[in-house]
Amino acid sequence: MDLSHLKLQVKGPDLLVPVLVQPGARRDKILGLHDGFLKISVTAPPVEGKANAACRRILADALRIPVGRVEVIAGASARRKRVRIRDADPTALKERLAPYLE
Repeated sequence: MDLSHLKLQVKGPDLLVPVLVQPGARRDKILGLHDGFLKISVTAPPVEGKANAACRRILADALRIPVGRVEVIAGASARRKRVRIRDADPTALKERLAPYLE
């Protein structure tokens, strides 16, 4: 599966990534694509921003960037979120996420 179905948006030097978070899962993992969203399962519960923090950490680890460059900008209390990746290279993002989508 490739990332062409992921509805990425470019905003200047940043990328906006639609993310679907599954809180309270058995393990932290990028599951692939689901209806144009990057689906991520997190073990953290959806309280006090714990699931959002886990989502940010998982994305930062996968992309090999500091977690400070990953920010939930919309949907903080919803499963469907919009995440900003600051100073992102779309090519590098696609290359680093590709293994999680196979």
